[in-house]
Amino acid sequence: MSRERPALTPLTPRATDIVSAARALVEDEGREALTMRVLAGRLGIRAPSLYKHFPDKAALEAALIERSLAELGEVLHAALAEPEPVAAVLRRYRESAVASPNMYRLATAGPLARERLAPGLEDWSGEPFFLATGDPYRAQALWSFAHGMVILEIDGRFPGGSDLDRTWAEGARAFS
Repeated sequence: MSRERPALTPLTPRATDIVSAARALVEDEGREALTMRVLAGRLGIRAPSLYKHFPDKAALEAALIERSLAELGEVLHAALAEPEPVAAVLRRYRESAVASPNMYRLATAGPLARERLAPGLEDWSGEPFFLATGDPYRAQALWSFAHGMVILEIDGRFPGGSDLDRTWAEGARAFS
């Protein structure tokens, strides 16, 4: 049985607005575009004003990652109620990542300051892989398959004419 989602780090209403603007910036232009100066410009304020809400860029990124992991976790936990949970978790994971590739990269690529995330959130968001397979090693293998497939798909690295739906279906069959 899945656990309740851990509480996210609380944000003030203004910090929530800043996170929303930062997310839009990342989704539009990628992680590299996220600077305090560019974000402040989008918000119509000066960059030093952002530091009243976030001590540094890493804290802002942690808030973005927290919310991204929470959203993904909600989607994946809901997938467990479907008749074929492995296939459903993979399908929902793919849909979420492909719909927001730049946020996906922010949340899953590069260093992760786990100490800045809500305790237990990372484990909770990945828990559906375990609940779908019943084994921690199969769960890691399933997540690795999903992550690799998503990155290759986002980057357009599959050969032209590849039937990715079939590849995903074969992956689901292999782990079911």
